[in-house]
Amino acid sequence: MSPTSLPTHRRIAAVLVLIPTLVALALWAFAWPAARTAPRDLPLGVAGPPAATAPVAERLEQRKGAFDLHRYADEAEARDAIENREVYGAVVVTPEGPKLLTASAAGPAVAQLLQQAVAHQTPASGQEIATEDVVPAPASDPRGAVLNTSVLPLALAGIGAGAAVTLLGLRGLVAVGALAGSAALVGGVAATLSHSWLDALPGDWGTVAGTFALATLAVSGAVAGLAALLGRPGLGLGALLMMLIGNPFSGAASAPEMLPEPAGVIGQWLPPGAGVSLLRSVVFFDGASAVGPALTLTWWAVLGLGAVLVGHAVRGRTAPAPDTADREPALTG
Repeated sequence: MSPTSLPTHRRIAAVLVLIPTLVALALWAFAWPAARTAPRDLPLGVAGPPAATAPVAERLEQRKGAFDLHRYADEAEARDAIENREVYGAVVVTPEGPKLLTASAAGPAVAQLLQQAVAHQTPASGQEIATEDVVPAPASDPRGAVLNTSVLPLALAGIGAGAAVTLLGLRGLVAVGALAGSAALVGGVAATLSHSWLDALPGDWGTVAGTFALATLAVSGAVAGLAALLGRPGLGLGALLMMLIGNPFSGAASAPEMLPEPAGVIGQWLPPGAGVSLLRSVVFFDGASAVGPALTLTWWAVLGLGAVLVGHAVRGRTAPAPDTADREPALTG
């Protein structure tokens, strides 16, 4: 039954129910994580002799559930842990006083929060706490705005590609090729803008482009795959999943550990969040902790493209054959 065949009052009722529901979902998805941003088991290092670090660790642990403390013997170990993305920062106890190591490249908002938290937890002595940014954000984008705002355009690009392939009737390997080609072009454009023009993402251009492309393919493959399995309703489900869940739960503006539970965990299992984590790792941390998000994106891409092939094949076999029994015999002569 076509929606236009429904009575007018039912179509009006559908609009009156659907639009407020979508608005409520969008406000919940975007406003809830933003309003509840706070550290939750945020990995933080404490380095130095056990006797000297015990008071610092005790004061930090007073904030129940805020920090997941990791102990290190000295500053060198703490630096290695930050560069390997094991912790977001570390408090180093030295004879001259405590010293804070941060990594603004892992999230400027997290680095700022650690400065405030350590300053608050350290006894007031009039001495300013020395802070060193071990892995700094690029000078051309110190707040990480380019990386943070890239989540939405990439999600839109993936949703658009998946919808276009479906609505244009591309099927099978042709659809897979179109999705892969579109993702590759999106990756090249995104890398050219963010890496070459804005100079906000340092490193190898090809690596940046490949990461953008894989993130886009994961989204477009998922959307097109759901559409191939479920029909056009799958487009709506895929778009809602990536836009209303994946985008606000990605933790791009802060960190997954800064989002209310279980939003941060869910976000890292979806392409937008995994894409941000992978991009941070390959651009700023020489690929440290990149395996997890790379596998997540690959899983979504392979599963989505596989669903495109299988869904189209199954739906093609189960589609009703043209009814020729009632047709009039063809006229001859």
